[in-house]
Order: sequence, then structure tokens, then C-alpha cells
Amino acid sequence: MSGHSHWATIRRSKAANDAKRGRLWSKLARRIIVAAKSGGGNPDENLQLRYAIDDAKAANLPKDTINKAIKKGTGELGAENYERIIYEGYGPSGVAVMVECLTDNRNRTVPELRKIFERAGGQLGESNCVAWMFTQKGTFTVAAEAVAEDALIEICLDAGADDVKREAEVFEITCEVADFHAVKEAFAQKGVETITAEIAMIPNTTVEASADNVRQILHLMDELDDHDDVQNVFANFDIPDDVAANLEDVSA
Repeated sequence: MSGHSHWATIRRSKAANDAKRGRLWSKLARRIIVAAKSGGGNPDENLQLRYAIDDAKAANLPKDTINKAIKKGTGELGAENYERIIYEGYGPSGVAVMVECLTDNRNRTVPELRKIFERAGGQLGESNCVAWMFTQKGTFTVAAEAVAEDALIEICLDAGADDVKREAEVFEITCEVADFHAVKEAFAQKGVETITAEIAMIPNTTVEASADNVRQILHLMDELDDHDDVQNVFANFDIPDDVAANLEDVSA
């Protein structure tokens, strides 16, 4: 199972917990603020805002909170300034890690992230130290039991997706960023429910996670994701099927 797919499943499970949900709501509101500030408060004219609102609704973020976040972004409720920064580093066994942040104080964020990496036996690196190992793609996961594979492939090909691959109990779909909206709309029109739908950094090559280090890697991902300034974490580890089968949920 790809590290990205496994981590997406863990993050979804975490979001069901009330304490985690509160943190997730805060991060989603911050994302809406930034999107509205950069592209305006009309989601029909601002795709990034539309995607942020869609994700917020999927996480049951209250409508009033969404509207307030939009107004904060446009300046109607006072200015909140967040900076989007990508931090890069290495985890256990040389796993490449990219951390997408929205922060109002990089002088606070950097040392805190560095400490998280170091506690896990990794290190925070310089800009572009691992970015070349990843390609930005639109990604979706769909439960294998939710749709027939042939029907899913037909929908994806018609919408412009690049690849459909089955991994364990889910289908993983990738597309170019420019086709993300079309693929997402095609799923909605056909009634295909997605487990995840996001624009992500997909590794070009992967590092196999052994039974000895996979928990440490996932713990690093978990610690990074729990940081208030972190929006997304991407890494290039791969979990062999036999290891994944025996892996308990480290997010519990």
C-alpha cells in the first residue's frame, strides 16, 4: 500500500475524533482565509476557495464559521495574515517528507518542526532538498466496494484522469492538476463517493518501509499533522502488503 494512501486513511480516521476534529476545523478555516485573501471571496470565481469550502463542508465545518473565514480573508472582519510555506526534510530510513504549512509566524514554526523531525530520528532540510522527488497531482480514493472497476475506469477516462489503480480495499485515481475539477465533478454526477479528493505531492519513487521502521515513520507523520500550522504532509514511503496487514492503527 502506498504511503500516501495509508496516511490518507489514518488522517480520515483521526478526523472522526472530537479533539482532532476541532484542530481540523481550525486548519480548514485558515485555508479558507488564505484562499479568499488571494483570489477573492466568490467561490464561483476562485477555484482554490471552492475546494477549501468543499473540504470544510465534508468535515462538517459550520456554515457560519465558513462565512466568517471568507470575510476574514477578504478583510471584512479584520485582517489575518498567513503565509504558505513548504518545508522539506528526511524521516527515518531516509524517507523524503514535504510539509505544507500556513503560518503567521515562521520564526515559531521552523524550530517546532525541526524538533519534531529530530525526535523521530530525522532532520529538517533545506528548500528543494526533496521537492524534486515529487510531482503535484490531483488524487482521489474510492472504496472498492462502492463501484465496479470497469465503470470507474470509464468515468475516469472520460473525465481526463491519468491512472486508476487498486490498492487493497480502495481504488487510487490520479490526474493532472488542471483536470482535478473535471474528475471531481464527474464523480459527483455519477454518484461515486470519494474517500479523499485532494491536490497532493505524489512521490516519483518510493522507499520501502520495513516492519521495524514503519511505526516510527507513521509517528512522524502523525506528529507533523498534529501541528497547528501544518495543512498537509507528504512522504515517499511504501508499506508492503504483509507489513500493512499486521499494522495496528498508530493514530489510536
